[in-house]
Amino acid sequence: MEASNSRMQTFGQTEINWDKLDKTKFYVVGAGIFTGVTVALYPVSVVKTRLQVASKDTAERSAFSVIRGILKTDGIPGLYRGFGTVITGAIPARVIFLTALETTKVAAFSMVEPFKFSEPTQAAIANGIAGMTASLFAQAVFVPIDVISQKLMVQGYSGHAKYNGGLDVARKVLKSYGIRGLYRGFGLSVMTYSPSSAVWWASYGSSQRVIWRFLGQGTDLKEVAPSLSTIVAVQAAGGIIAGATASCITTPLDTIKTRLQVMGHEKRPSTRQVIKNLIADDGCKGFYRGLGPRFFSMSAWGTSMILAYEYLKRLCVKDD
Repeated sequence: MEASNSRMQTFGQTEINWDKLDKTKFYVVGAGIFTGVTVALYPVSVVKTRLQVASKDTAERSAFSVIRGILKTDGIPGLYRGFGTVITGAIPARVIFLTALETTKVAAFSMVEPFKFSEPTQAAIANGIAGMTASLFAQAVFVPIDVISQKLMVQGYSGHAKYNGGLDVARKVLKSYGIRGLYRGFGLSVMTYSPSSAVWWASYGSSQRVIWRFLGQGTDLKEVAPSLSTIVAVQAAGGIIAGATASCITTPLDTIKTRLQVMGHEKRPSTRQVIKNLIADDGCKGFYRGLGPRFFSMSAWGTSMILAYEYLKRLCVKDD
């Protein structure tokens, strides 16, 4: 019992609960921090999306060739197509996600505690439930933004239509298919992002506990609290592990979803047809188009976001 309490004290020193945060500061400062991270990593999403929608005859079949093509045609701005739309929608989506994540996590830990699972297992279950729930709430805002931004990312590429900005995309989609057009691929988005979020947060929560145990934290009642640099290193390692795990599991669904969302409405391919085309072009490995950039994207995004998120929570702790 004492060892268990010691472990909880250690994790209490490295994790900041929702009730300890100044919510106003959290949202205001968080908007700025996450905008900065998005600016830095957005080009990876553009490259990943282009690889996933490339046709069989497209010359640009690797990440480097896609980057060269974008820079040759549009320069640096080409790597930020759709960015304005994404950043406009990402802030409310992020607020919804983080609020749902933190509040659900508290409830989920209380729910699994009576089962007396090991600390890593408890963390995996609670974080997984919280990650999936938060993603479900956020998709209502994020899917329309995803549809618009991805169309902008691939405009003029491999036969895709061109647009005059995000509003033009939204207007044409609404004119053709109404509000349903902005939620194209919603089911697959939920099927992709919710499990991905669950896997990511479950892996992150449990891997941290495993790493802390490996470092000998939580095993000695008289141990010194870990340094800030050690905490950051453990959190970064957890983010990398989580990103790698989630990307490998969910890339096939993400590839199908992306193709459904960016295909011209006149073609209106079904999910089954998208799957058939992928297999016809590349066999089963077609489902893993863009795995490299997505692996890097999820690991880089995940690690950057979690470090920014944990830093944000440290900044926004209420004064006692």
